[in-house]
Amino acid sequence: MAEKLLVEKHVEFIQKLDKSQNELEYWMTEHLRVSGIYWGLVALEILNRTDALDKPKVIEYILSCQNPDGGFGGHVGHDSHLLYTMSAVQILAMYDSLDKLDKESVLKYVESLQDPETGYMMGDKWGEKDTRFAFIGLAICSMFGDINRLKVDPIIEYIQLSMNYDGGFGSGPGGESHAAQVYTCVAALAIAKRLDIVDREKLSMWLCERQVEHSGGLNGRPQKLPDVCYSWWALSSLDVLKRLHWIDSKMLAKFVTSCQDADFGGISDRPGNIADVYHTCFGICGLSLTQYSEENLTLSPIDPVYCMPTHVVERMGLSHGPNGWRNYVPESWK
Repeated sequence: MAEKLLVEKHVEFIQKLDKSQNELEYWMTEHLRVSGIYWGLVALEILNRTDALDKPKVIEYILSCQNPDGGFGGHVGHDSHLLYTMSAVQILAMYDSLDKLDKESVLKYVESLQDPETGYMMGDKWGEKDTRFAFIGLAICSMFGDINRLKVDPIIEYIQLSMNYDGGFGSGPGGESHAAQVYTCVAALAIAKRLDIVDREKLSMWLCERQVEHSGGLNGRPQKLPDVCYSWWALSSLDVLKRLHWIDSKMLAKFVTSCQDADFGGISDRPGNIADVYHTCFGICGLSLTQYSEENLTLSPIDPVYCMPTHVVERMGLSHGPNGWRNYVPESWK
């Protein structure tokens, strides 16, 4: 069981992801290719190893995944979806290459996914609604400096209707509180400067209760096993709520590092399971939020709203700029 972060192993693990085309799993996850690149790139950015991927090749591939409707599919020729559009925009933002995109076509695609009757956000043309899409719609528009391209009030209404008695948020009205959905709602409210609707104390306590006593890992809902990915979903929300210090970060770091594959690299959901790039990304992101460090290792800080390195978000003026989310603090928090 590794106690330190196996940086070089993780870098090699991410680099090899596109070189396993003789394996069935590679083709079965084709629809996640764009998101997979995003997860890998974020992890590399936080490890200060962005150079580990071929930047021109990645940009060329991402641009090839854009469809005539302006949105992006998970792979070349796949239908557009808000999830993959978000990943594509984030990748290009991290590579400082958003100028290679036709901004207007992307914004028109996002705008087309706001239900004309309710104003709620949909994930694709088939109409699925979810608090994830509320966040993504606002995030993409804000990254292009045009949040008012969307009708913001109904999006906030949908999030508010998804808030539960325990302070948490579900995937939609009536949905069970879930740490990942909490992140999407808290991040969306931060962007829209509407964190005033959150019950800060109740939600912070609910999030802290996600830390499992014996392992130190976090779960997504009560009575569930801990899972490395919630090192991001729960901690990012606590960071926005300014309650990150309520978590035992040393115990959490011990859990995350115990989930590493010491032979082939990568991080799994819990000790002994197979590593994947999703958990590798969010395990490393969680460690970054806790300011984890070792001798000769300092992780790059990550923005808890946009899930990109802080320096990228600051360069875009999204954190401390004129419209930056960090410039906004609800009166009730002061």
